[in-house]
Amino acid sequence: MASYTISNLPAISAAKLADSFRAKTPGISIIDVRDSDYVGGHIMGCLNVPVNTHDYRMPELVRTLRNQDIVIFHCALSQQRGPASALRYLRERDRMAEKGELGIRKDGEDVQRAQRVVVLEGGFVKWQETYGMDTELTEGYAKDLWDDKW
Repeated sequence: MASYTISNLPAISAAKLADSFRAKTPGISIIDVRDSDYVGGHIMGCLNVPVNTHDYRMPELVRTLRNQDIVIFHCALSQQRGPASALRYLRERDRMAEKGELGIRKDGEDVQRAQRVVVLEGGFVKWQETYGMDTELTEGYAKDLWDDKW
């Protein structure tokens, strides 16, 4: 089993993620782990999987996302909840793969080796600074909730 830590967890910038959206790059899933602070906007098409649901939702999430090339986690700032959730996902994915619970291979390579798990740099706070008003990239944005909040 691989050893994952916050220090070796890769990150993706808001600009690179936005470029992927505009290019309609397939195989990307975004997991927003915010709880009540999810109100006020979110990245288009993301899945909201609040941290307080991870105990019972993480195995389901691993199974659901097993065919995705990139899984991006974020919270408000991507300093605590987002990275911790990404690590939890990686560890659960490895545990399930080791026990044969994923049961699939992709191009002859184990899914756990092919799938990249990353964190969005700066979280939704950074995202909304540039892309909050962009209705092709952000959904349910309430600008007044973000003014002077952070």
